[in-house]
Amino acid sequence: MMGIQESQSELFSYQINLERRIRMNNPLRKIRELVDFEWVRADVAHCYGNKGNESVDPAVILKLLFLLFLDNVKSERELMRIVPERLDYLWFLGYGLDEEIPGHSVLSKARARWGRETFERFFVRTVSQCVRLGLVDGKKIHLDSSLVDADAARSSMISTSPELVQALRESYAVEESKFEVQEQDRRTIPKHRSNFSKTDPDATLVARDPRSACAVSRPRYKSHRAVDDFCGVITAVETTPGHIRDGNCLPGLVEQHHRTSSIAAETVIGDQHYGTRENFCHLQALGVTTHMKPLRSTGMASKHNVFHVSEFVYNAESDTFRCPGGQALTKRGYNKNEKGWYYRADTQICAACPLRSHCTKTANPSQTRLIVRPDGHELLLKGWRQSGSIQARRDRRRRMTLIEGSFGQAAQNHHFKRARYRRIWRQSIQDHMIAAVQNIKKIICHAFGGTNTAGITCLCPSPCTPACVGSSFIASSPPLSVPYEYLRPDSRLAILHFGQQPP
Repeated sequence: MMGIQESQSELFSYQINLERRIRMNNPLRKIRELVDFEWVRADVAHCYGNKGNESVDPAVILKLLFLLFLDNVKSERELMRIVPERLDYLWFLGYGLDEEIPGHSVLSKARARWGRETFERFFVRTVSQCVRLGLVDGKKIHLDSSLVDADAARSSMISTSPELVQALRESYAVEESKFEVQEQDRRTIPKHRSNFSKTDPDATLVARDPRSACAVSRPRYKSHRAVDDFCGVITAVETTPGHIRDGNCLPGLVEQHHRTSSIAAETVIGDQHYGTRENFCHLQALGVTTHMKPLRSTGMASKHNVFHVSEFVYNAESDTFRCPGGQALTKRGYNKNEKGWYYRADTQICAACPLRSHCTKTANPSQTRLIVRPDGHELLLKGWRQSGSIQARRDRRRRMTLIEGSFGQAAQNHHFKRARYRRIWRQSIQDHMIAAVQNIKKIICHAFGGTNTAGITCLCPSPCTPACVGSSFIASSPPLSVPYEYLRPDSRLAILHFGQQPP
């Protein structure tokens, strides 16, 4: 049976009023005032019965998880040890000095009972609140991803045949079905994967920089984000195994941005990992301006020192390509693998061409250079032209500080770079909670006006216009005359009570 936390005065009062003990510029005051946590009661009411013992208030559970990521507490056990020692935590949660704090197991049980959909809705509510406050323009978004180390060691990986890996995954699924709650829509791993983690089966073995000789592969997830250009609000989050390519998630992120903010994106900015042919054609078909860096593989051109495909000019009227030697390449057939029509010059003309050595390195005179015109070629050329504009280059430079700064602040302040939990649906909860915390911090900075008058110092590289563009803030207050061991400042706000800035 679901319980509701009610704040009541103690029977034997110590004449301590928590409301007066919490300083007025404490960020938790603004969070409690501006952020609604009580909606979760109606959202998860179907998960509780009508009889039996009363549970911990779902609003309190959501607040506890919020504090866990806000202050980057190292574990849920440590959080429960800190709560009785923090007056601002007790006041924020609605507990008194004599009330018993619940055990850490209520958090894991709530995650399993509620599922990740509840935490996704919490993130969506923060985005909606940012839209109402005018912090989201929605017309220009930046996309990027970052690897997250799974809670599994490299030694837990098994390398064997794909058939055996698939059998192991199925056996793990059977064991999971014996528990009370199981994830129905868990993302599956492709059958061709030949490695498997006994500790976290959803994590895949990837390296942070595969091109580096010192790169170390280990089980990882990948967190994808869409960040609004106006104030840096996170509008879309997706969690995948580490081997998923960035470009594959672009359509889903753009659609999720539209769904969460109710604003259709007009410009999409990304690095070359998003600049695939399919993504350019997809966005151009939707009428979206593409400021992504194209993923152009030089391939044979750089390896064999021959003409690049861009040097072959297409003529739409005659439906032919013209090579650097001035000869026409006519349509010969459709290539299913490349998903486009291929063009080729006459064999005799190509064999007698003086530029043949710069066009192809084959010694067989009957073979000629083949050019593929992919489906949606006009859309692709239009997208490439947009990506080469001056504004596109400016947007990509801004992206380096905006979305990469968002990932950096999440890693430094909110335990982003390592998974707290195992399995991908739990990792999705972590990613959505971190994104929600970063959005709420922007809401608080906006409420304080981005100034120091209310005790909030903005860490943005530029002035806040109209609100805090950076998602990191610190609370400044005079040092307290309290022994350091008394508060045991294991979290961010406790350190700030002593007037110290976080590292």
